Amino acid sequence: MAEQTDDTTANLGERFQAALKSADAVVSWRREPPAEHLARLAAHAEETDLGWDGYGERGAVAALEEQVAELLGKPAAVLLPSGVMAQQSVLRVHCDRAGSTRVALPDLSHLLHHEADGPRLVHGLRLEWLTTGRETPTAGHLADVPGHLGAVLVELPLRDAGCLLPPWDDLAALSAAARERGVALHLDGARLWESQPSYDRPLAEIAGLFDSVYVSLYKGLGAMAGAVVATDDDTAAELRLWRTRMGGTLMRLTPYALGGLLGLRDELPRMGEYLAWARQLAAALAGKGITVEPEVPHVNTYFIHAPHPADEVNERLLAVAERESVVLTGPFRPADVPGHSVTEVALYGAAVEHDVDVVAEWFATVIDGAVD
Repeated sequence: MAEQTDDTTANLGERFQAALKSADAVVSWRREPPAEHLARLAAHAEETDLGWDGYGERGAVAALEEQVAELLGKPAAVLLPSGVMAQQSVLRVHCDRAGSTRVALPDLSHLLHHEADGPRLVHGLRLEWLTTGRETPTAGHLADVPGHLGAVLVELPLRDAGCLLPPWDDLAALSAAARERGVALHLDGARLWESQPSYDRPLAEIAGLFDSVYVSLYKGLGAMAGAVVATDDDTAAELRLWRTRMGGTLMRLTPYALGGLLGLRDELPRMGEYLAWARQLAAALAGKGITVEPEVPHVNTYFIHAPHPADEVNERLLAVAERESVVLTGPFRPADVPGHSVTEVALYGAAVEHDVDVVAEWFATVIDGAVD
């Protein structure tokens, strides 16, 4: 199949945006117009009466940081406007203390593929592989990285591998190995909220394996943006300095904090429900011969594969959106296997409003062009 041109890709994006605008519902991710989201924030602000923050101090920001720190069992937490800023900053703190710029992390890490070389260009970090490809980390992987390290990063789940989680015993052994070696262990927990039901352990127990934990406010919790790092008091104090140095200590961070507080109240208790529905859909898709990765999802986000080119599948996806007035997922993209394609689904409140079997039939139409 010939590669799609920039014009074709742009046109596809425009068509999907038009479909989202006109559809009655979505399945993957969520859809909330700005006016509705801002109205919910305003209602919550009035209800809680927390007041404005001032450059990240007081008000809703302080309330959010306190709540996240308590949930994750850490002495302190810091709100930052983005996960990119959050993780680069906390890794910089760990590396400065250790006297080493070397960070061991998965070769599929967000820091390597989605941050425009920022960790190296901004902070001088040397990123080295803890794991390669679709494998989750173990103490053995850490032992294979020689020399003096500034930090080790683990991503729960490993998103670009289909959102894989390491077995609990492997994770605990890795944590023990990092502490024995005297290297800071940082958690890229962008989807930690979504991972907790699989481990069926308190968030604080999971976070307790790590020296610092980053969590996202806009993924599972549905805020407009924002990130929080939970850690010890000294690291948090240095992290606030880096937030200022990198331009993240905005005059008002209250809207992000309010969104996070709403998500903790309304979305966090539903993560188990979302995972259960996601697994039911995966089983229904498998029953129709559709490949899901992983076969039994670890979290409510995973890959759906199609044995057809992306452009062909996307035409059917748009046709289903027009006929059923529902957008199932974002566009399929070319997979590693030539002539095949793949998409990622993230299944939250918008998904569980649908009947699993009906959604599976829609996907069968998109992938194979016919319903059983």
